[in-house]
Amino acid sequence: MTTVYIIRHALAEGNLYRRCHGWYNGLITAQGYKQIDALEERFREIRIDAVYSSDLYRTMTTAQAICRPKKLPLRLEPDLREIGMGIWEDLPWGEALRSDRECMAAFLRCDPEWALEGSDTFPAAQERFYSAVERIARSHPNQTVACFAHGAIIRTAFAHWMGLPLEQICDVPLGNNTCVSCLEITEDQVNIRFYADDSHLSSVPVVVHRDSSGDGIRRMENSSVYFRPLHLPSQTDLYLSWRADGWLASHGTMDGFDGESFLKVAQRNYASNPESIQLAYIQDTPIGMLQMDVEQDAELGAGRVPFLYVRPEYRSRGCGAQLLGHAIYFFRKMGRRFLRLRCAPENDRAKQFYQRLGFFKIGEEFGGIGHLDTMELYIGIELK
Repeated sequence: MTTVYIIRHALAEGNLYRRCHGWYNGLITAQGYKQIDALEERFREIRIDAVYSSDLYRTMTTAQAICRPKKLPLRLEPDLREIGMGIWEDLPWGEALRSDRECMAAFLRCDPEWALEGSDTFPAAQERFYSAVERIARSHPNQTVACFAHGAIIRTAFAHWMGLPLEQICDVPLGNNTCVSCLEITEDQVNIRFYADDSHLSSVPVVVHRDSSGDGIRRMENSSVYFRPLHLPSQTDLYLSWRADGWLASHGTMDGFDGESFLKVAQRNYASNPESIQLAYIQDTPIGMLQMDVEQDAELGAGRVPFLYVRPEYRSRGCGAQLLGHAIYFFRKMGRRFLRLRCAPENDRAKQFYQRLGFFKIGEEFGGIGHLDTMELYIGIELK
């Protein structure tokens, strides 16, 4: 008998920024590294003979929770990859939903007929994954193996091992990041010891994944952002209004606000790249704004965000993270390795938000009503 632990990767960019990451090669987030530490502690006293991972960064990084302390080599197995999203890869979930609501609804209910240009299908991905796990088990008779993989493909395979038809894949809950499942595999049988256990995360905040049944499509419509360029000069009034509200939220006063200077910077950014200022929408409502500067710090391999704004009624709903995620992918496509922005030292809420996402202070710059903290996030990765 071979024991196989199947472990979902730690919280990754696609999870946090709500983007379609199947085969897209995204990074682990700051919170995800805390989950990896908890996972390492969970397996400290468990014997593992071999470690396998999909060949994507988020699983390879998570696998170090076992490889590093146990000094085991990491064996890559592309068949452990997530369900490929085809032409949806790296789109915001809100954009994919906007482009084809019925197709998104089919994906959320794990419809066996769901398919996109260049994507996997649920039946093909299911067979790819469970065949790979069983093949790995046959290569390690009477040993214990860890396989690091991805949420959707894991539950798809467990539906097979549970004897459920393809139409009932979504009856299997989607486990949280770094959840652990365990199989006992013999020559002619696969037994499930447990599924999607995340008890090691008792002291680490988790992003809870709800089932995609029921009103899942409506929840997505009410929380997932899509983007459209802001147009200058026709939307100048909106830009200045939100700039003023952002200033007041940051500094608690309108002293020092210079809308004309901000507008000149926006016009320069817009002239450099018409996609550099984006309005964020939920359904048909504009809920925020993202301004990016493609010139400042370009020689240092960094992209700049001069302004990020979320309307007050949409704050604390994950929208700000989705805006920052959009900036990351905008600059990453340009080959930038860092994302930089400025934050008022007195704006504790914003500072804590950026720090939770992994930004750290690298210096100070003059601005606002005094000095601003310059904060930076590493975003570099070799895209595949």
